[in-house]
Amino acid sequence: MISQLTRSERLGSLAVLLLLAVIGLAFAGAGNGAPLGVHGLIILFYAIGLAFVVMHGYFEAEPDPERLSSYYDDPIKVGVVLTMLWAVFGMFFGLWVSALLAWPDLTFDAGWASFGRMRPVHTSGVIFGFGGNALIATSFHVMQRTSRARLPDQFSPWFVLLGYNLFCILAISGYFMGLTQSKEYAEAEWYADIWLVIVWVVYFLLYIRTLARRKEPHIYVANWYYLAFILVVAMLHIVNNLAIPVSLGNAKSYSLFSGVQDAMTQWWYGHNAVAFFLTAGFLGMMYYYLPKRAERPIFSYRLSIISFWGITFLYMWAGSHHLHYTALPQWVQTLGMTFSVVLLVPSWASAGNALATLNGAWHRVRDDATLRFMMVAAVFYGLSTFEGSFMAIRPVNSLSHYTDWTVGHVHAGALGWVAMITFGSIYALVPWIWKRERMYSARLVEVHFWLALSGTIVYVFAMWNSGIIQGLMWRTYNDSGTLAYSFIDSLVAMHPYYIARTFGGLLFLLGAMVGTYNVLKTIRAAAPGTVPTADDKDIPADAAKPLLQPGE
Repeated sequence: MISQLTRSERLGSLAVLLLLAVIGLAFAGAGNGAPLGVHGLIILFYAIGLAFVVMHGYFEAEPDPERLSSYYDDPIKVGVVLTMLWAVFGMFFGLWVSALLAWPDLTFDAGWASFGRMRPVHTSGVIFGFGGNALIATSFHVMQRTSRARLPDQFSPWFVLLGYNLFCILAISGYFMGLTQSKEYAEAEWYADIWLVIVWVVYFLLYIRTLARRKEPHIYVANWYYLAFILVVAMLHIVNNLAIPVSLGNAKSYSLFSGVQDAMTQWWYGHNAVAFFLTAGFLGMMYYYLPKRAERPIFSYRLSIISFWGITFLYMWAGSHHLHYTALPQWVQTLGMTFSVVLLVPSWASAGNALATLNGAWHRVRDDATLRFMMVAAVFYGLSTFEGSFMAIRPVNSLSHYTDWTVGHVHAGALGWVAMITFGSIYALVPWIWKRERMYSARLVEVHFWLALSGTIVYVFAMWNSGIIQGLMWRTYNDSGTLAYSFIDSLVAMHPYYIARTFGGLLFLLGAMVGTYNVLKTIRAAAPGTVPTADDKDIPADAAKPLLQPGE
């Protein structure tokens, strides 16, 4: 892969890695054995390891100019593998965290294994490790194919992919050490946040530069969603993580906001992280891979644009529904509730658009587990967005808030929507990108589908039941006007559901492991020469127009 870099790109890579190593060494010295010092060593060894890889191929010949007539897919391939590895990692710790609620002794008296430390390891591993790498890899793939333009250089995509994974490593290793900002989905400390901003700016510029070079005059809608994901996440991340470090030699920092302003900023970020990281980016994925796999044009291109602007505008105002019955002003709560309810319209527009696209291709859904992943994802997207709008209504929220119903809702979206569309997209992408006729085993894709679907259903139904029971127990009073059940009583009532949830999580993890095995075996299989695929457009200037045509 280094052979694809020009000599100047190799030199630039070494310069960046040298600078990163110096920063790591400075952190290691300033940290003096504290968590900051450990992170300094991680940065140092990460930079040195990558530098050895670059140096190993540094003196190879300049790449063939003919490479510019084909798409640059090497970072996509690495991104796909990282996606599947992060899936297994994040879901394994999710299973462990779930089991802790049923069997608390599974911490084995180790601080790093406590619920408070492993829970952000799970959420960051799945959302940012698994989801983030999937978004980066597929966005590189989609923007090249829909623009019929090669990435503008070979260095930037590697910087984005590997720099992003360094952020994930810093964040998760920090959680194990007890290093956290205590902000939902934003627990990483100040220096990791700054590094992510640098990576994200390069990502945004790379996307814009590629679109500017496009040979397709139209910007296909998937790129709209990917760009919204990149741009809005940058804005959310910067504002929510404004903080003042104790010192440049200390990992600890304090938020620039306080009190209810801090809570409002956090949930403006938290809900829009769901909106633009876990929704907009994956809708971009859906709008490309589902019609390509189904070999059907999008049902309504115009509807996809209307849905885009509806989601982009409405989601921004919905975060305050996380703070019903708090010190937040009543009018702000009402505003969040109102926009959350109206948000159902553009959300269902996208879900309906996806399902209507399959009209005339249901025989493919029946026979193709890959397409079935995407179909089920669209169903769960519609289901979880309806549930979210419903739960945002203040009287409903009075029952659901702080209960496992919220956990069930989140995982209906995370497992049923995000993971399903990701696995379906990867199963479509892997044979295309590695020039294979098909996945190593269609039967294993089928096994993965049923494990994932069964695990999601068991998990979500367990949490729906436990959450509603919790809410009812917490608001039940006896004749004397006191609570009929203690908090311990509600915990005892939840125990069977926590066991069921763990079982559902186990099924989903087993599916991810099966999928990872299948992907790796497909990669290792001998390439049978040039395999024409639905995605095979190697010469951007002369490639046939994509199947995904703008229009109704």
